[in-house]
Formats: sequence, structure tokens, C-alpha cells
Amino acid sequence: MNHLLIIGGASLDTLHVGRETIDTAGGAGLYTALAARRYGAQVTLFSPRPHPIPALLQAPAQQFTWLGPNVSPDDLPHFEIAYENGRTQYLTATFGAETRLTPDDLPDLTAYDTIHIIPLGSASRQLVFLQACRQRGARCIAVSTSIIEQIAQEKEALRQILAQADLVFMNEAEAYGIFGSPEQAHGRTGQTIFITLGAAGARVVQGEWHTAVPTAPATELDPTGAGDTFCGAVLARLAQGAHPVMAARAAAPLAAQMIEHIGPTALLLSDPPPAMPVDGRVQPNPAQIEHIAHLITTLDEVTPFPFTGPDFPPANHPLALDFFFV
Repeated sequence: MNHLLIIGGASLDTLHVGRETIDTAGGAGLYTALAARRYGAQVTLFSPRPHPIPALLQAPAQQFTWLGPNVSPDDLPHFEIAYENGRTQYLTATFGAETRLTPDDLPDLTAYDTIHIIPLGSASRQLVFLQACRQRGARCIAVSTSIIEQIAQEKEALRQILAQADLVFMNEAEAYGIFGSPEQAHGRTGQTIFITLGAAGARVVQGEWHTAVPTAPATELDPTGAGDTFCGAVLARLAQGAHPVMAARAAAPLAAQMIEHIGPTALLLSDPPPAMPVDGRVQPNPAQIEHIAHLITTLDEVTPFPFTGPDFPPANHPLALDFFFV
């Protein structure tokens, strides 16, 4: 079973949805962990652990291993969030004991396939954890970027994070703040960037290559944590060996399902995660596929490509697969 470590955790939030005010469990780490668990990952959450565990967090806490310093429930992060006309507004953001987390408290990292670090209220703090994890031999490090206000304040720390992380998750507003626009986003060789675009789906960026990923239809009720849900599902599928684009396609329906409920309710369901709806109007025609394949084999200009030559590894080279799948 793939094993993920999520650094940064849970919060107790107040949401203003329509005319209702609702208290709920929240936190980027919590949404990420629950989504990864829903896709079959074994998850450990490293963050301040409230003692006693508040009622709102008791059901989520049963879904993963929770490590970290014990704190008072009053010392947990707290966010007050309002939604109006499709826009998210953070009325208050208190990071509490999460600001006192240090890499010295981290567990042994050798058991984890991927380590994901949420913003932790500060890009500088996130960078410290990233570097500590890298020094301890972390195999794959993922990060989610800071909210837009912090991007402007901590540009150098953010630049270093983007230069060092293997996987990067951000939303559309953050992509505008970092790259100028989602279309201008680019990563280094071997790095993958995932940009969530709300109702427009997501964009997977591999180097200079962009792939659009559609969203699943949903009736939005509470969009809190949609990006983190997408992130957790992607991390789980990547750890299971999925291609980044296919991982994103698998994650989109869960994010859509999640926003139809308040808080992380949908992430606590025990049934399999939803799949992308299939349009019944489009179906493969096996007979036509066979006919076209046969036709292609008769064309003089169609010859097998050997994947060898001056620009490719020689035949039987032991690193040939690494060359083609870098």
C-alpha cells in the first residue's frame, strides 16, 4: 500500500454559506489526507494534535495516523471563510500551533513514498521543512502554494520552493501571482505542476507541456478544500503508479463530489470514489478500428520506428527506458 506523509494539518473553521453560519472541520492537511485515504492510500498526518480531540475532528481522525505535538483544541488553526458571488473571502486566518512545528519533530521518513507539505502559514516555514525532508532522503516531495497575499510577501522563499519541489499544486489565482497566468506556467525537467481552475477543470504542466483536464459536473455548496481534495487524490494515484494526467482525471470527480457537501463530509464516505462520467454518445467502433489499422499496414510510407540512432540510446542500452520516460 502506498504511504503518504502530510505535513500540516487540521483546523476548526467557521463557514458563511448563503445565509448560514456553520462550524466544521477543515484545514489543507486534513482535506489532503482524507482525499488520499479515499483513494486507498495509507496516510500519516504530521501536525499539532489536539487533546482532547474536538467532536468535529473525531470522525476524520479515525481515517489516518496522526502524529505531532499535543496541543489544546483552542490552539488549533482557525479560518473564517465567506463565499459570495463565486468568490472566496478569508475573514480571519489564525494558524495557531502550526506556526510552532519544527522539522526536529518529524518521524523517520524512509517509510513514505511521498511527503506533502502544506503552506504552514509561511512560505519560509514551508521551505525549511522541504529542505529538511530532502536532507533526510525523502524520495518525492510535493507542496501546495501559499494564498495569494503571501506570494507577494515571500517571493524568494517561494522561488526556492518551486525550484526544489517535485510536485507543485496551486489554484488559478496563485498561478497568476506566480507565473503571470496559468498559460505561462512552466516547470523544470522531471517536475509536475497541477493548477486547479474551478469549474474549468485543471491544468497539468510538465516542463513546457500543458494538458487540460476537465472537471466533473457538480452543484456547488461549499468549495472549501476543493483544491486540497484534488491534491490528495492525485498524490494517492501517483503513488499507485498513475501517469500525472490520468491521476488528475481520476481526482477531478472526487473534488466535484466534495464541494456538494459541507466541509469534508464526502471524504468520509466508505464507498469507492466517483469516476468521471462517460458520455454515452461516444463509443469506440472495434470494426472500424481494425479496418483502419489494416489500412495503415498497407501504406508504403509507414515503417516501424526503431527508436535508435544518433539522437537516441543504442539498442539494448540499460538506461534506454530511463531516457524515454524521464
